[in-house]
Amino acid sequence: MRYLVISDIHANLEALEATLAAAGPYDRVLVLGDLVGYGADPNAVIERVRALPAATIIRGNHDKVGAGLENVEGFNHLARQAIAWTTGMLTPANRDWLAALPQGPVIVDEGVEICHGTPFDEDVYVFDDLDALRALRASRRPLCLFGHTHVPAVFQLADRSGNGPGGRLQGGDELELLGVPREVSYRLTLERGAKYLVNCGAVGQPRDGDARAAFGFFEPESRTLTMMRTAYDVVAAQAKIVAAGLPEVLAQRLAVGR
Repeated sequence: MRYLVISDIHANLEALEATLAAAGPYDRVLVLGDLVGYGADPNAVIERVRALPAATIIRGNHDKVGAGLENVEGFNHLARQAIAWTTGMLTPANRDWLAALPQGPVIVDEGVEICHGTPFDEDVYVFDDLDALRALRASRRPLCLFGHTHVPAVFQLADRSGNGPGGRLQGGDELELLGVPREVSYRLTLERGAKYLVNCGAVGQPRDGDARAAFGFFEPESRTLTMMRTAYDVVAAQAKIVAAGLPEVLAQRLAVGR
C-alpha cells in the first residue's frame, strides 16, 4: 500500500497537476482539506480531486466557508476577499460537494488517521510543542496526518523509559520536533511504539519559504514516510489570480512561499 498525501491545494491547479505528475503511482490518495481559497481555479481543482481514484477527502476551513457552512469570522482581510470571490465562482454542484465533505479526524486504517487542523478541533493550528502534544493525546492512531499550517513538520512522541508504548504520556515519554530539511525528498522510518503528528506541507500555498509544491507518501508495510517537493508553473498561477481580479499580493506570495 502506498498513500499519496496532499493538503491545502487552495485552488492552485498548476500546483496540483505538477504534484500528481511528480507523484507517480500510488494506491490511495489522502486529501487533508482546503481545496479552495486564495487561488483562481476552485472549480477545476474540485473536479480534478473528485476524479481521483481511491481518494479519502476531508474538509478544511476554507472549504467550509466557501460552501456556506460557516461565516468568515476568523479570516483575515485577504482570506475574506478570496473566499467571497470563490463562493461566487463555485458551481452549485461543486458547492454542494464541498458542503458534504466529512469533518476530520477520519480513521484511514489501523495505523493512520487524517485531520485538517488537529484531531480535537479541525480549525486549530499546530504552532508549537504544546499544540502538538495536545493533538497527539487526542489522536487514535500511531500516525496522524494534518494540514492547515502549510508548513512541513514531524512531531514524534516516543517512550524512552522502556515502560510502555509511546503516546501514553508516562514519565518516560519524550516529544521531539524532527527537522525537515529543504530537499526534493526527505525520508523517515517511523519507530514502532511511537506516535507521530505529521504535516507534509501545502500543495498550493507553501508557507515555509519554499515556493515548490509540497506533498508526501506513506507506506505502512515499511513504515516509511517520504516528504517531497516539486516545482510548478508559478507564473501561470499568478497570472490567473491577477486576471480574476483577486488581490495581487495573493499572486506575489506564491513566488516566495509565504
